[in-house]
Amino acid sequence: MATIQWFPGHMAKAIRQLEENLHVVDIVFELVDARIPQSSRNPEIERIIKEKPHLVIMTKSDLADPEQTKNWIKKFKAQGLPAIAVDSKANITTKTVTRISQSILAEKLDNEHQKGLKERPIRAITVGIPNVGKSTLLNRLVNKRAAQVGDRPGVTKGQQWLRSSSKLQLLDTPGILWPKFDDEETGQALALTGAIKDQRFASDDVALYALKFFRQYYPEELQKRYKLTEDDFELSDVDLLLKLTKQFGMKDDYERASDRLILDIRKGKLGRYTLNRTDGVADE
Repeated sequence: MATIQWFPGHMAKAIRQLEENLHVVDIVFELVDARIPQSSRNPEIERIIKEKPHLVIMTKSDLADPEQTKNWIKKFKAQGLPAIAVDSKANITTKTVTRISQSILAEKLDNEHQKGLKERPIRAITVGIPNVGKSTLLNRLVNKRAAQVGDRPGVTKGQQWLRSSSKLQLLDTPGILWPKFDDEETGQALALTGAIKDQRFASDDVALYALKFFRQYYPEELQKRYKLTEDDFELSDVDLLLKLTKQFGMKDDYERASDRLILDIRKGKLGRYTLNRTDGVADE
């Protein structure tokens, strides 16, 4: 499989903006895709925020394997990272996020109170990879379409302060990928979930990755969706993709069939799934 890399110039600019604004915020809301909690954690963001208080918000939990989501929340907390899972399409109350933020910042806020400083809103900055659902979540928190929303990576290009409530203010930032992925699987996972523009990767490579994964972890969903037999599961990933191509009525156009498979997975037609498994991920 070809190595997937993508690092547009506006993302380098976004990293600089994050570095410049980090000192004016109290807490970082680090958004990760619940389907790929590990692959969607940008090491550049981790490097920049360092010891800055932050909350991991797992978005798109309605698309992820619920058991794996629970395990990932436990995994993050074991690493000293407070984490919550949200369904970005459902209502999430500002009170919930504010309450958790206040808990994380309890010592700092208490010190300010003891010094007699006037009570002020918590200032938070939201960061995450492209297409992680950041704008959708922000719109829920501010209860209006204040942040531009799109279904493709790279929609939010600038920064804007948003007033969530009298107790919480949010600074939006563009989605940020990093210059080089540590391993091939990270790139494949990001591509399958839509974090990387479709033009940047070979769809058949990603489709083969998806088939291998679903055969291992969600075989029943794969079988049910495409009416596969036990004999079909004896085929190699390549031969199975070719079979699906013919089944889709696409003759030998396996690239078109790959696009169909990827789209089906993204739309949840094969059910809820989590590509990054908690087993094998060490606590830090």
